[in-house]
Amino acid sequence: MTDLVLRMEDVAVRRGSTALLHDVDWSVELDERWVVLGPNGAGKTTLLRLAAAELHPTSGTVHVLGERMGRVNIFELRTRIGLCSAALNGRVPGDELVRDVVVSAGYGVLGRWREDYESADTDRAEYLLDALGVRNLAERMYGTLSEGERKRTLIARALMTDPELLLLDEPAAGLDLGGREDLVARLTALAADADAPASVLVTHHVEEIPVGYSHGLLLREGGVVAAGLLDDVLTDENLSATFGMPLAVQRRRGRYTAWLR
Repeated sequence: MTDLVLRMEDVAVRRGSTALLHDVDWSVELDERWVVLGPNGAGKTTLLRLAAAELHPTSGTVHVLGERMGRVNIFELRTRIGLCSAALNGRVPGDELVRDVVVSAGYGVLGRWREDYESADTDRAEYLLDALGVRNLAERMYGTLSEGERKRTLIARALMTDPELLLLDEPAAGLDLGGREDLVARLTALAADADAPASVLVTHHVEEIPVGYSHGLLLREGGVVAAGLLDDVLTDENLSATFGMPLAVQRRRGRYTAWLR
Protein backbone atom coordinates (compact mmCIF):
# COMPACT_ATOMS: atom_id res chain seq x y z
CA MET A 1 0.00 0.00 0.00
CA THR A 2 1.34 3.41 -0.96
CA ASP A 3 1.91 6.11 1.65
CA LEU A 4 0.87 8.79 -0.85
CA VAL A 5 -2.49 10.42 -0.20
CA LEU A 6 -2.09 13.04 -2.93
CA ARG A 7 -0.06 13.15 -6.13
CA MET A 8 -0.09 15.73 -8.93
CA GLU A 9 2.03 15.30 -12.04
CA ASP A 10 2.53 18.05 -14.64
CA VAL A 11 -0.83 19.55 -13.67
CA ALA A 12 -2.32 22.60 -15.33
CA VAL A 13 -5.70 24.29 -14.90
CA ARG A 14 -6.73 26.79 -17.57
CA ARG A 15 -9.72 29.03 -18.03
CA GLY A 16 -9.65 30.33 -21.59
CA SER A 17 -6.18 31.76 -22.19
CA THR A 18 -5.49 32.13 -18.46
CA ALA A 19 -3.44 29.50 -16.63
CA LEU A 20 -4.62 29.26 -13.03
CA LEU A 21 -2.01 26.55 -12.42
CA HIS A 22 0.80 25.23 -14.60
CA ASP A 23 3.57 22.61 -14.40
CA VAL A 24 2.61 21.50 -10.88
CA ASP A 25 4.34 18.41 -9.52
CA TRP A 26 3.46 17.73 -5.89
CA SER A 27 2.88 14.82 -3.54
CA VAL A 28 1.68 14.46 0.04
CA GLU A 29 2.30 11.42 2.24
CA LEU A 30 -0.02 10.19 4.94
CA ASP A 31 2.01 11.46 7.91
CA GLU A 32 2.76 14.91 6.47
CA ARG A 33 1.36 18.34 7.36
CA TRP A 34 1.67 20.81 4.46
CA VAL A 35 1.20 24.56 4.32
CA VAL A 36 0.56 26.22 0.94
CA LEU A 37 1.64 29.86 0.79
CA GLY A 38 1.33 32.52 -1.87
CA PRO A 39 -0.16 35.93 -2.71
CA ASN A 40 -3.68 36.54 -3.98
CA GLY A 41 -4.17 34.94 -7.38
CA ALA A 42 -1.30 32.50 -6.95
CA GLY A 43 -3.55 29.46 -7.50
CA LYS A 44 -3.81 28.24 -3.89
CA THR A 45 -7.57 27.71 -3.83
CA THR A 46 -7.50 26.08 -7.27
CA LEU A 47 -4.85 23.68 -6.00
CA LEU A 48 -6.97 22.85 -2.95
CA ARG A 49 -10.05 22.24 -5.10
CA LEU A 50 -8.06 19.70 -7.10
CA ALA A 51 -7.04 17.99 -3.86
CA ALA A 52 -10.67 18.03 -2.69
CA ALA A 53 -11.86 16.31 -5.90
CA GLU A 54 -13.97 19.38 -6.70
CA LEU A 55 -12.10 20.21 -9.89
CA HIS A 56 -10.47 18.29 -12.72
CA PRO A 57 -7.14 19.40 -14.21
CA THR A 58 -7.05 20.71 -17.77
CA SER A 59 -3.95 18.58 -18.28
CA GLY A 60 -1.73 16.34 -16.20
CA THR A 61 -2.82 13.73 -13.66
CA VAL A 62 -4.15 14.01 -10.12
CA HIS A 63 -4.34 11.03 -7.74
CA VAL A 64 -6.27 11.51 -4.50
CA LEU A 65 -6.20 8.74 -1.88
CA GLY A 66 -4.91 6.32 -4.49
CA GLU A 67 -7.64 7.14 -7.02
CA ARG A 68 -7.03 8.89 -10.31
CA MET A 69 -9.29 11.84 -11.04
CA GLY A 70 -11.43 11.13 -14.08
CA ARG A 71 -11.51 7.40 -13.31
CA VAL A 72 -13.28 7.34 -9.96
CA ASN A 73 -16.68 8.12 -8.47
CA ILE A 74 -15.86 11.53 -7.04
CA PHE A 75 -18.91 11.53 -4.76
CA GLU A 76 -17.62 8.45 -2.94
CA LEU A 77 -14.09 9.87 -2.91
CA ARG A 78 -15.20 13.13 -1.31
CA THR A 79 -16.56 11.27 1.73
CA ARG A 80 -12.92 10.39 2.55
CA ILE A 81 -11.80 14.04 2.47
CA GLY A 82 -12.39 16.68 5.14
CA LEU A 83 -12.71 20.20 3.74
CA CYS A 84 -13.03 23.56 5.50
CA SER A 85 -13.40 26.53 3.15
CA ALA A 86 -14.99 29.95 2.82
CA ALA A 87 -17.22 28.59 0.04
CA LEU A 88 -18.61 25.98 2.40
CA ASN A 89 -19.23 28.62 5.07
CA GLY A 90 -21.47 30.52 2.68
CA ARG A 91 -23.62 27.46 2.01
CA VAL A 92 -24.49 26.57 5.61
CA PRO A 93 -28.09 27.56 6.49
CA GLY A 94 -28.06 30.28 9.12
CA ASP A 95 -30.78 28.58 11.19
CA GLU A 96 -28.94 25.25 11.38
CA LEU A 97 -27.88 24.14 14.86
CA VAL A 98 -24.13 23.98 15.29
CA ARG A 99 -24.27 20.31 16.33
CA ASP A 100 -26.21 19.49 13.17
CA VAL A 101 -23.71 21.35 10.97
CA VAL A 102 -21.09 18.93 12.25
CA VAL A 103 -23.06 15.68 12.40
CA SER A 104 -24.58 16.11 8.92
CA ALA A 105 -21.13 15.64 7.40
CA GLY A 106 -21.75 11.92 7.88
CA TYR A 107 -24.23 12.08 4.99
CA GLY A 108 -22.27 14.68 3.07
CA VAL A 109 -25.13 17.18 3.26
CA LEU A 110 -25.52 20.74 4.48
CA GLY A 111 -28.64 21.24 6.54
CA ARG A 112 -30.20 18.40 8.47
CA TRP A 113 -33.33 16.94 6.89
CA ARG A 114 -34.63 13.42 7.56
CA GLU A 115 -31.36 11.61 8.12
CA ASP A 116 -31.12 9.26 11.07
CA TYR A 117 -28.06 9.61 13.28
CA GLU A 118 -26.98 7.28 16.04
CA SER A 119 -25.95 8.47 19.47
CA ALA A 120 -22.35 7.64 18.55
CA ASP A 121 -22.57 10.22 15.74
CA THR A 122 -23.86 12.90 18.08
CA ASP A 123 -21.24 12.00 20.67
CA ARG A 124 -18.47 12.33 18.09
CA ALA A 125 -19.80 15.69 16.89
CA GLU A 126 -19.80 17.00 20.46
CA TYR A 127 -16.32 15.57 21.10
CA LEU A 128 -14.97 17.42 18.06
CA LEU A 129 -16.72 20.65 19.00
CA ASP A 130 -15.13 20.33 22.44
CA ALA A 131 -11.69 19.74 20.92
CA LEU A 132 -12.12 22.95 18.91
CA GLY A 133 -13.35 24.89 21.94
CA VAL A 134 -16.96 25.43 20.88
CA ARG A 135 -18.94 22.62 22.53
CA ASN A 136 -20.92 25.20 24.48
CA LEU A 137 -22.31 26.44 21.16
CA ALA A 138 -23.82 23.10 20.09
CA GLU A 139 -27.41 24.35 20.52
CA ARG A 140 -26.77 27.75 18.93
CA MET A 141 -27.83 28.59 15.38
CA TYR A 142 -24.92 28.79 12.98
CA GLY A 143 -25.96 32.24 11.77
CA THR A 144 -25.45 33.69 15.25
CA LEU A 145 -21.78 32.65 15.49
CA SER A 146 -18.76 34.89 15.17
CA GLU A 147 -16.30 34.34 12.33
CA GLY A 148 -13.91 32.46 14.59
CA GLU A 149 -16.67 30.25 15.97
CA ARG A 150 -17.80 29.40 12.45
CA LYS A 151 -14.27 28.46 11.43
CA ARG A 152 -13.90 26.09 14.37
CA THR A 153 -17.32 24.58 13.70
CA LEU A 154 -16.40 23.87 10.09
CA ILE A 155 -13.09 22.29 11.10
CA ALA A 156 -15.04 20.01 13.46
CA ARG A 157 -17.33 19.15 10.55
CA ALA A 158 -14.33 18.42 8.33
CA LEU A 159 -13.09 15.92 10.92
CA MET A 160 -16.49 14.30 11.53
CA THR A 161 -16.06 11.39 9.10
CA ASP A 162 -12.51 10.61 10.28
CA PRO A 163 -11.10 11.66 6.88
CA GLU A 164 -7.89 10.39 5.33
CA LEU A 165 -7.05 13.88 4.06
CA LEU A 166 -7.83 17.20 5.77
CA LEU A 167 -7.88 20.39 3.68
CA LEU A 168 -8.07 23.82 5.35
CA ASP A 169 -8.50 26.87 3.13
CA GLU A 170 -7.38 29.99 5.04
CA PRO A 171 -8.90 28.89 8.36
CA ALA A 172 -7.58 31.97 10.20
CA ALA A 173 -8.75 34.54 7.64
CA GLY A 174 -10.83 37.31 9.20
CA LEU A 175 -9.93 36.44 12.78
CA ASP A 176 -8.59 38.92 15.31
CA LEU A 177 -5.27 38.25 17.03
CA GLY A 178 -6.79 36.33 19.93
CA GLY A 179 -8.99 34.25 17.67
CA ARG A 180 -6.08 33.48 15.36
CA GLU A 181 -3.79 32.40 18.17
CA ASP A 182 -6.47 30.20 19.74
CA LEU A 183 -7.11 28.50 16.39
CA VAL A 184 -3.40 28.05 15.64
CA ALA A 185 -2.94 26.45 19.08
CA ARG A 186 -5.74 23.98 18.38
CA LEU A 187 -4.34 23.16 14.94
CA THR A 188 -0.94 22.67 16.58
CA ALA A 189 -2.49 20.07 18.89
CA LEU A 190 -4.15 18.37 15.93
CA ALA A 191 -0.87 18.30 13.99
CA ALA A 192 0.79 16.54 16.94
CA ASP A 193 -1.85 13.79 17.00
CA ALA A 194 -0.37 10.67 15.41
CA ASP A 195 -3.88 9.54 14.42
CA ALA A 196 -4.75 12.81 12.66
CA PRO A 197 -5.04 12.71 8.86
CA ALA A 198 -2.55 14.12 6.41
CA SER A 199 -3.24 17.86 6.25
CA VAL A 200 -2.93 20.72 3.79
CA LEU A 201 -3.43 24.28 5.06
CA VAL A 202 -3.65 27.24 2.70
CA THR A 203 -2.71 30.71 3.96
CA HIS A 204 -1.23 34.07 2.95
CA HIS A 205 0.66 34.56 6.20
CA VAL A 206 3.59 32.68 7.74
CA GLU A 207 2.35 33.75 11.19
CA GLU A 208 -0.63 31.42 10.73
CA ILE A 209 1.47 28.26 10.31
CA PRO A 210 0.85 25.93 13.30
CA VAL A 211 3.77 24.30 15.05
CA GLY A 212 4.20 20.75 13.79
CA TYR A 213 3.54 21.49 10.12
CA SER A 214 6.33 19.70 8.33
CA HIS A 215 6.31 20.75 4.66
CA GLY A 216 5.72 23.84 2.56
CA LEU A 217 4.63 24.62 -1.00
CA LEU A 218 5.11 28.17 -2.31
CA LEU A 219 3.05 29.34 -5.30
CA ARG A 220 3.28 32.39 -7.53
CA GLU A 221 1.21 33.05 -10.67
CA GLY A 222 0.10 29.43 -10.80
CA GLY A 223 3.58 27.93 -10.63
CA VAL A 224 5.58 26.27 -7.88
CA VAL A 225 8.40 28.42 -6.46
CA ALA A 226 9.59 25.80 -3.97
CA ALA A 227 8.32 22.65 -2.26
CA GLY A 228 9.72 20.39 0.44
CA LEU A 229 10.56 20.42 4.13
CA LEU A 230 9.28 23.64 5.65
CA ASP A 231 12.61 24.86 7.04
CA ASP A 232 14.26 24.31 3.64
CA VAL A 233 11.45 26.03 1.72
CA LEU A 234 10.72 28.99 3.99
CA THR A 235 13.83 31.07 3.29
CA ASP A 236 14.29 34.80 2.64
CA GLU A 237 15.05 34.09 -1.02
CA ASN A 238 12.05 31.82 -1.64
CA LEU A 239 9.58 34.01 0.25
CA SER A 240 10.82 37.10 -1.61
CA ALA A 241 10.40 35.34 -4.96
CA THR A 242 6.90 34.18 -3.97
CA PHE A 243 5.58 37.61 -2.95
CA GLY A 244 7.66 39.72 -5.34
CA MET A 245 9.36 41.88 -2.71
CA PRO A 246 12.42 41.64 -0.46
CA LEU A 247 11.25 39.75 2.62
CA ALA A 248 12.98 38.26 5.62
CA VAL A 249 11.63 35.33 7.62
CA GLN A 250 12.48 34.10 11.08
CA ARG A 251 11.50 31.08 13.14
CA ARG A 252 11.17 31.31 16.92
CA ARG A 253 9.74 28.63 19.19
CA GLY A 254 8.37 26.82 16.17
CA ARG A 255 6.46 29.86 14.83
CA TYR A 256 7.38 32.02 11.86
CA THR A 257 7.31 35.77 11.26
CA ALA A 258 8.12 37.72 8.10
CA TRP A 259 8.82 41.38 7.36
CA LEU A 260 9.94 43.71 4.58
CA ARG A 261 13.70 44.11 4.46
